[in-house]
Parts: sequence; structure tokens; C-alpha cells
Amino acid sequence: MQLVRNISTNPEVRSILELQEIEKILTDVKADDVKVIPVPEHCDWVDFMVVATGRSTWHVKNIAQALIYQAKQKQKGAERMFLPSVEGQAGGKWIIVDSGKVIVHALDEKARAYYNLEGLWTPETLQNDPIDEDLQKALVKVRRINNSKKKPAQRNA
Repeated sequence: MQLVRNISTNPEVRSILELQEIEKILTDVKADDVKVIPVPEHCDWVDFMVVATGRSTWHVKNIAQALIYQAKQKQKGAERMFLPSVEGQAGGKWIIVDSGKVIVHALDEKARAYYNLEGLWTPETLQNDPIDEDLQKALVKVRRINNSKKKPAQRNA
């Protein structure tokens, strides 16, 4: 069996776990305050972002492990197994599980309040945010050549 780490841009994989499966897993592990955020159309690398809260570092890690376990069980017996990409397992404050077209953010209560992912990714915030326009302008700018007068190099005779 060949193991392949999944990333959202992998064209072979639509989604390792579907949104409904993820919601059931999060209910089973008793994740708190689960929010499903549809991602705007211009983000073609993901369809939904799910944010869930764990009551402790152990609970946050358990949420991620439950998702990974289900992804393995779903593909049992397959010749080629795609595993979700996972980031942040060492710390346990914020773990991201990328299962293809659905990305799950499992955070503890303090991290969730601090990072406020819902505030960053809700459609209202994205539409009213002029950052995209400013970024476009910044990316197009070209650095000018430094035309300052330099002393000519001295030649040794």
C-alpha cells in the first residue's frame, strides 16, 4: 500500500472526508461550538472551513486524531491511501487537518478567541475588506533602480 499525504491542491483527491462525515466525527468527539464556513469562490483550493473548539490540549489533539482515524478507516483495503495533512499536533493549541476540499481547524478556547477565524473568513468580512485591492496594487509595483550618485571606484596605479 502506498501512503500519500494530501494537500488541498492535489488534483487526484476531491476530498478524503466529506463535510457530513466531518460533522458527525466532531459531534462524536464532543467538539464545542462547531462552525462551518463556506469559503468564497475565488479560493478554489477549498470549499469549506470548519472551526471547532476543544476543551483542553488533549481534547484538541483527540479531535484531530479522530479525523485521521476515520480517513484511514474509509480507505481500508485501498491500494493507495491518501492521508490528511496535519499541522500543529505538537502544540495542541491549534491543529489544522486538511482533508481535501474541507479544512478543519481545531483550537482550544483561548486560541479560538485570539485568532477569530470566523471573523476573518465570513463572507461579509471578505466583501468589505479592501485588502485584496491593496494587495493587487502592491504586487504590481516595481522597485525603482537606485540612481543615487556613487563615488567612482579608485584605481590603483
